[in-house]
Amino acid sequence: MSNVNWYVLRAVSGQEKKVKSYLENEVARQGLTESVPQILIPTEKIVEMRNGKKRIREKAFFPGYIMISADLSNGEVMHLITSMPGVIGFLGSNDKDKNAAKIPVPLRASEVKRMLGQVDEVVEEAAVASVSFLKGESIKVMDGPFSGFSGTIEEIFDDKKKLQVTVKIFGRNTPVELSYAQVEKES
Repeated sequence: MSNVNWYVLRAVSGQEKKVKSYLENEVARQGLTESVPQILIPTEKIVEMRNGKKRIREKAFFPGYIMISADLSNGEVMHLITSMPGVIGFLGSNDKDKNAAKIPVPLRASEVKRMLGQVDEVVEEAAVASVSFLKGESIKVMDGPFSGFSGTIEEIFDDKKKLQVTVKIFGRNTPVELSYAQVEKES
């Protein structure tokens, strides 16, 4: 396990999950789990509002690429990975000789940490926080018990990603605290 490094594997775009499944099954079948301990598809979670309902779906962060932790000193492992259906090859450096095969280049430790880190939460927070609100602005509530109501922003809490909104319920102005993801600007 001393030569295990992270590599980037190129796959046919849209078939990343299928390739990952093939690889995991074949590695297990041939007893090479020591040489290929982990296979990942970098994904991000996207929050979207559809018909007033919040949906979270996963999307490939880098379509057509799979991260694989492997010991490529064993030629059998390299051949197994590159001969899978849907695999194009490793991302690597070409020598000046055009006939030379691509030599896989392992990822640097900083790149691996960034990829394995809190990518999902950062992307989700950035998507929600990218909307800026102003005091006195009209909004429409899209989620929660006040869904469908319109209101006016009274106070903004950027640190909590929340808004104090006055909503008219049964003819009375009622203060409500809502998160950024529960509202959208009225046009």
